[in-house]
Amino acid sequence: MADREMFKATCSACGKECEVPFKPDGTRPVYCRECYSKRRGQRRT
Repeated sequence: MADREMFKATCSACGKECEVPFKPDGTRPVYCRECYSKRRGQRRT
C-alpha cells in the first residue's frame, strides 16, 4: 500500500491542527480524528 499524501488542516470543531488524506478546499468542514469520531457517533437519520 502506497503512502498517502497528507495535508495540514485545522479542525472545524476544536481548532486543533491535524493532517487529513485530502486537500481541504475550504467549502466543507474538516475535523480531527477525535472530533470526527464524536460526530459520527451523533449522526442523525
